[in-house]
Formats: sequence, structure tokens, C-alpha cells
Amino acid sequence: MKRRIAALAVAGALALAACSSAAAAPTIELVDAPEAQELLTAPPTGLVVLDVRTPEEYAAGHIAGSENLDFYAPDFLDRLDGLDKETPYFVYCRSGNRSATTIDAMRDLGFTEVYELGGGVVTWAEAGYPLEQ
Repeated sequence: MKRRIAALAVAGALALAACSSAAAAPTIELVDAPEAQELLTAPPTGLVVLDVRTPEEYAAGHIAGSENLDFYAPDFLDRLDGLDKETPYFVYCRSGNRSATTIDAMRDLGFTEVYELGGGVVTWAEAGYPLEQ
């Protein structure tokens, strides 16, 4: 009887571990400009649009509603780590290099839902989507 209870306890613990690890799997997705436009038109609840270019680049033209977090700032990783990990984020830069590095950091920091604009704001503008200043 004790063996049966122990076996049931182990099976239950394994089932719980499997469920919790499946639930903890992050959503990290690369989207193109049309997919990004669709995402921004009907965003997940609480979506934050994060522009990781310099303040000068941001001022020259950015996606409406975005927040600027300068990739080159000395405290960039600390500021990134200070963001709410459960909030969904849409991240972009100029061409996709800085945002790809940012996405890797966000994955390592435990963010749960992140979308990256493939090709950056360059592809956004080339697709004819607006930028605001």
C-alpha cells in the first residue's frame, strides 16, 4: 500500500511538473511587417511596443504608441530586466540586429510573450506603414 501511495505521489508530481513547464514555455515570435500591423491592430491585452533604437533615431520616426529604450544606454540590460516579464512586448529597431539581441536577452531574463519585427522599422516603412515623429 505504501508503494502504491508513493507511486501515485511521484506520478502526480511528474504531471504537475509537466503542466507547469508547458505553461511556462515563452512565446517568442518573429513577425513580418503585415503580421506586425495585424498584431498592432488587435493587440494582446497590455501589449507594449518597444523601440530599441537611439533617442535620435526614435525622434526621426517611430511606430505610433511605442516606447523608446536605447539599446546603447549603459543601463539597458538593467532597465530591460526591470520591465514586467508577464506583459506582452512587440520589439523593433532599425534593421533587426539590435532587436534580435534584445529578444535573446528577454528570453534569458524570463519574458513570457515577445514579438519581434523582422527587418526592423526599415521593412515597416517599405511596406507603407506610417511612422510618427
